[in-house]
Amino acid sequence: MTRWKSSVPRGANAESGPTLWQLLFRDFTRFDDGRAEGAARERVRALDPVPGFFLAVHLICGTALLSALRPGTTAALGLLAPLGCLLAGDLALWAWVRRRPFSTWRPHVAVRCAALYALFANAAWCAVITFASGGHPSAATMIDLALVCGTLAVPVGFLSFPALVGLGSLSCVVAFYLIWGDAGSAAAAALLSLAFVALSLQRAEARHDQIRRRLESEWQAQRATRFVEEFEQARHGWFWETSPRGALTYVSDQLAADFRVPADQLIGRVFTDLIDASGAAGSERTLGFHLSARLPFTDIRVRAAGIPEIAWSLSGTPSFDDHGRFLGFRGIGTDLTRQHQTEAEINRLARYDSLTGLPNRALMRRTLDEALANVARPDDCALFLIDLDRFKNVNDTLGHPVGDGLLKQVAHRLQSAIGERGQIGRLGGDEFKAVLLGQDQASLALLAERLIQQVSMPYMIEGHNISIGASIGIAVAGGGESGDALVRNADLALYSAKAAGRGTFAFFAPEMHSEAQDRQLIENDLRKAIGRGELELFFQPVVHAQSEALAGFEALVRWNHPTRGSISPALFVPLAEEAGLILQIGEWVLRQACAEAARWPENIRVAVNLSPTQFTDPSLPGTILSALAASQLPPRQLELEITEGVFLVESEATDDMFATLKGMGVRLALDDFGTGYSSLGYLKKTPFDKIKIDQSFVRGAAKRDSRNAAIVRAIVTLAESLGMDTTAEGAETHDELALIRSLGCSHVQGFIFGRPMPADEAAALARQNGAVAADGFQFNRPARQGLLKIARLQWNGVTMPVKVRNLSSGGALVECGRGLPVGASAQLDLPGCGPLGAQVRWSEGSRTGLQFDEEFDLRRLAPRKPSQPKHTRTAGALYPDFRYADEAARPTRSAAKRV
Repeated sequence: MTRWKSSVPRGANAESGPTLWQLLFRDFTRFDDGRAEGAARERVRALDPVPGFFLAVHLICGTALLSALRPGTTAALGLLAPLGCLLAGDLALWAWVRRRPFSTWRPHVAVRCAALYALFANAAWCAVITFASGGHPSAATMIDLALVCGTLAVPVGFLSFPALVGLGSLSCVVAFYLIWGDAGSAAAAALLSLAFVALSLQRAEARHDQIRRRLESEWQAQRATRFVEEFEQARHGWFWETSPRGALTYVSDQLAADFRVPADQLIGRVFTDLIDASGAAGSERTLGFHLSARLPFTDIRVRAAGIPEIAWSLSGTPSFDDHGRFLGFRGIGTDLTRQHQTEAEINRLARYDSLTGLPNRALMRRTLDEALANVARPDDCALFLIDLDRFKNVNDTLGHPVGDGLLKQVAHRLQSAIGERGQIGRLGGDEFKAVLLGQDQASLALLAERLIQQVSMPYMIEGHNISIGASIGIAVAGGGESGDALVRNADLALYSAKAAGRGTFAFFAPEMHSEAQDRQLIENDLRKAIGRGELELFFQPVVHAQSEALAGFEALVRWNHPTRGSISPALFVPLAEEAGLILQIGEWVLRQACAEAARWPENIRVAVNLSPTQFTDPSLPGTILSALAASQLPPRQLELEITEGVFLVESEATDDMFATLKGMGVRLALDDFGTGYSSLGYLKKTPFDKIKIDQSFVRGAAKRDSRNAAIVRAIVTLAESLGMDTTAEGAETHDELALIRSLGCSHVQGFIFGRPMPADEAAALARQNGAVAADGFQFNRPARQGLLKIARLQWNGVTMPVKVRNLSSGGALVECGRGLPVGASAQLDLPGCGPLGAQVRWSEGSRTGLQFDEEFDLRRLAPRKPSQPKHTRTAGALYPDFRYADEAARPTRSAAKRV
């Protein structure tokens, strides 16, 4: 079969082109390809004028036939029916197509309908020829001409559609045979039909290729336009075009939006006028050079004129016509504003903390190095390392969002407190660093106190009342230190501040290096202490204040190091908290205490201290139940002592833990009352059974000028109104014990009733289940300074020489020739110090104890100045080591038991 070289329709062989059969009947096929259907719809437009053409031709030919035939003849009358049907069909089709053209139909439907009409028209003309062939002989030529023209109307009208031309040609062959009645006429008609079909095939293929190329071009243009629109809408860039003189002839809306004007207002402006020459001088000259030299350019960075925050990257290509004449530039512009903003943000994040906005670790280190390199004097540069106390508890109980809010407020307070004196930054977590210049040691100390005060003030975050603290390590550059050395020194000072009880600051001292190494060794040994059996529980008695009957014991842990001996809890307990060992040690203490208390009478309780870390541990109730079950100890015999530290973060978890513990049947005691940071509000909702009055309020309460007694009285009254017991801690002397009883405290704990003792001694004391005798000095006096000094004593109008054996700020021991009555008033005249009013407290033989009416300043004796290190720190102990002279107080029992 013949192959036609042309474009390939859908499904055809791509190499040889469509076949003749495919070309003839392609128009009857339904197209699935959108572009192929578009081309077919374009060809169908040629059918729209055909109905009018048919109506005109058929009307002319019909009129010619009727005029050529003799009126009233059989031929003329028979012609009216088919000719009328044909004209009626033409008229109906013409009217329909005017309302709904073929071009609006599906292409294959329109062609199929046209084929049906061609068949109808052929059949009608055959009928017309049949009746017209017997017409008037004299008008045979006119009749033949009219019949031929009417018959040829179908192939001529459908000349662009080969299949329709073929249908019309069939009628030509039949018509020629009917008109002339011989085979020659039919053959001529057949050849003429082939010529028509061949011409139609060529025209159809040429028209199809033309339409396909045009639609392809339009489709490519539309696709390019869509790409341009999507590119511009995505704000990835914009397009521009200039005239030969450099004026804008086209510009994208994005560029116009940058200048906040409509795009048409930029048309006609010189393109270089939109470029900021001062903001990017080098780039602008390069752009101007390329524009004037008519050379292509790529990625030239410029800034918008009058809007320096907007940056572009321009690329352009000169345009020439076919004759080489310059038409202007076309190009693309890319908005670099976001890129620059992103780069600036990345640069900021690389140097600043994303949460607080403060400089981060890297920037603070660079700041420190620059400060050390540029200061006039080495000691002009100081470093603060600030660590937040109890911040981890906030994160664990209230969640990280609250913790983040807390860090933001802390950062603001630190920044406000430091001001222009230095730079504050965040290292990460709850650690901050400050680099300060030109501050002496006194100013640094005052600033550290202020920072701690500011950080320790309460916070309100998302309805939660939060209190935290801060510890600060201070290192001052002494000359020659590197940044690493100064950071290490400040870190050691920070550790020292934490060891001193937190909420304080410490300056670096050289001996801290050895102390840090020693702490590391102790921490390593502490990790193995439980397994080695080096920990031991001691028990301190707690008695009823009025009857002095034994009420219970407080369990206190001790560490017997194999080489260091006994290590104070004040040293290893903070280490255990920092090393994460407090939960393990706390559980061991709890289980051992319950096991020991199970050996005591049921009315003797054991008190166990819980750290805030233990209290926030969700597994605490299970641990307590396990310890009680293993020891068979009734829950009422276990008393848990909780410090105010657990209330620094008020949350539902805290309330739930209290409710759970109380539901187990154990007793709850508030330890160290009055020394924390919380308010009294928690007492009304927390089910405490006892309040323990801190020893700082008990010691010295018996002094005449002390306000401690009023504080103790207020605490007792508060506890009684809430139905709680009270325990006064740290009672040492009989005058303190008497005061405690008079103030109404229900229980007493202190050295006067016994020091912490081993488990066997505590068990023996518990089995006695009776009163515990108070054993201590009559009253407490500050330490005395031994000396031998001659003075004069006036009593009852008599002046006598005396020897001063020892002296304190509160009194003195003197030797004179006679005894003096207790309670008598006297006056001691010390050389160089003037007369001191005093009262006789006791007198034995030649020795007399005097108590001064007012506190005496020992510096008036011009004592030897003790040597002190440049920087010092103190660490708290369970009980301070009070020293007493045998002559300073009258003992009521053996003084040996007090040592």
